[in-house]
Amino acid sequence: MAKEISDRLAAVVQALPLTPASRVLEIGCGPGAAARAVADRLVEGHVLAIDRSAKAIEQARSGSAALIATGRLSFRQAAVETFTLEPGEEPFDVAFAVRVGVLDGRHSRDFPVALDRLRAAVRPGGRLFVDGGDPLREIPLRAR
Repeated sequence: MAKEISDRLAAVVQALPLTPASRVLEIGCGPGAAARAVADRLVEGHVLAIDRSAKAIEQARSGSAALIATGRLSFRQAAVETFTLEPGEEPFDVAFAVRVGVLDGRHSRDFPVALDRLRAAVRPGGRLFVDGGDPLREIPLRAR
């Protein structure tokens, strides 16, 4: 794993149930350190990392050119509350978020909307993880 990643983020990435072909959605990617670490663990899978901040996405892209070129990593400016799959885009196997208020309880008013968006973007049987466990806790994505 890259030196740029903190011990905390490294523990989060290690705890994710990934396969070499996983499709992973990172919510609130910031400058992209965790997304790059996940992409490093994939062989034929893909990480899409989203963030509501244009500046964060710009930083993430500028620090990720080599992994973006492999096709294993991409970034998109989007908030989880408005995120939708693009036409033809495959759903994700795993979604995760670190320090994202709408998912970790700090901004719970928008949680139902965010969860509905993630249910639509994660394949049936897929899983959602947020920080706050040891190191992660799972949020069930079961349909209503």
